[in-house]
Amino acid sequence: MSELVVYNSETRAKSVFVPRVAGKVGLYVCGMTVYDYCHIGHARVMVSFDVIVRWLRHIGYDVKYVRNITDIDDKIIRRANENNEPINALTERYIAAMNEDAAALGVMSPDLEPKATDHVDDIVNMVNTLVDKGHAYPAKNGDVYFDVSSFPRYGRLSNRNLEDMQAGARVEVDELKSDPMDFVLWKSAKLGEPFWKSPWGAGRPGWHIECSAMSTCCLGNGFDIHGGGGDLQFPHHENEIAQSEAATGETYVNTWMHVGFVQVNEEKMSKSLNNFFTIREVLKTYHPEVLRFFIAASHYRSPLNYSDAALDQSRQALERFYATLGALVNAADGEPADAASYETRFAAAMNDDFNTPEALAVLYELVREANRCDKAGDSKGAHQYANLLKRLGGLLGLLQHDANSFRQAGAGDADFVVQVEAIVADITQARAAKDYQRSDELRAKLSEMGVAVEFSREGIRWRKAD
Repeated sequence: MSELVVYNSETRAKSVFVPRVAGKVGLYVCGMTVYDYCHIGHARVMVSFDVIVRWLRHIGYDVKYVRNITDIDDKIIRRANENNEPINALTERYIAAMNEDAAALGVMSPDLEPKATDHVDDIVNMVNTLVDKGHAYPAKNGDVYFDVSSFPRYGRLSNRNLEDMQAGARVEVDELKSDPMDFVLWKSAKLGEPFWKSPWGAGRPGWHIECSAMSTCCLGNGFDIHGGGGDLQFPHHENEIAQSEAATGETYVNTWMHVGFVQVNEEKMSKSLNNFFTIREVLKTYHPEVLRFFIAASHYRSPLNYSDAALDQSRQALERFYATLGALVNAADGEPADAASYETRFAAAMNDDFNTPEALAVLYELVREANRCDKAGDSKGAHQYANLLKRLGGLLGLLQHDANSFRQAGAGDADFVVQVEAIVADITQARAAKDYQRSDELRAKLSEMGVAVEFSREGIRWRKAD
């Protein structure tokens, strides 16, 4: 099997992946700030790293996957105040919603999911260490700031020069800071806000320090992979490097991985532009696997342009896959003699920085081979290629649903489905009695209802028509 090669955002190049401890991978991904429902950008991060973790485990690594939850910050406090509800009630509700969305998308739970509020003591200890080492300073109001000038390599992840950033900084004059580039580690408590005790007075953590404390507590002072959305590269991840390495004196992360932006009509999706879509909004119209396939069909680092047309294309592709699986999967027939060649090419794609589009191209080939064998009357060969298709698709978290239930998804409410099933049963009886006129009349009735019917050796399959 080919070696795993991964793109590192810090070096801006691919290199052979070598973990710190042979056979083990420590992976930390910046998770959600839980004050609202997850949107498609969150879905892309969750699905992309789910695929990455699945592949790492498939090729033999013992992966410890950590994805944090930010459950205290300005947005959360503001939303709780707007709703006139306790902060923990707000965050627990959206944590539950996030988990529901992730499960719908087939995203496996991380091994650890630390919450910021459970690690306040660790955060205070790290800030205290930074102050003791001269990398941070308390302000007169009780805030604590990181001294960016004390960390000479600041800017290396985002490839920015500190002097240029300082010269171009358009930051309001803040007499509490020594330099406009310094960032807050600990925020003094404001009236009515939640707070914790600290050596600098009552307050709460800054956003950046939360991830440094949680990641090092869960994975150690240094670990293999740190991931997240591309929008976090600066300043969040840049600040994480500075405060973590200044506190520990060790290299924080070996490989940085960033997921590309989701765009709508070629514009970055964002709440400020009011062009974002929540996962649950999309799942009202599309089967969850359609959204997962849509995400996997683009390389995780590339921009992803969201549109109904793109989701429709993904649905049609999955319809084709499931049409093959529904007709042909038969585990008793095993897999084809040339399975290794397909596995080799699939692995080569995934080992090339998790190139899911190339891996999916292998699956398309298997569909063609399965259908070719079926048309040629080679039933066993058709089943064997379909079996391999299902197994390799599973490595991406795809094609594991029952074919008929997937193809009927979104067909309508329970009464509608019962009505369709009754008509399908009548068609089956009519065809058995060779009453093809009656069969055609019933099929036309289903067509008027927006239902497409297909006949195969295994029986009649139906789905909501395009």
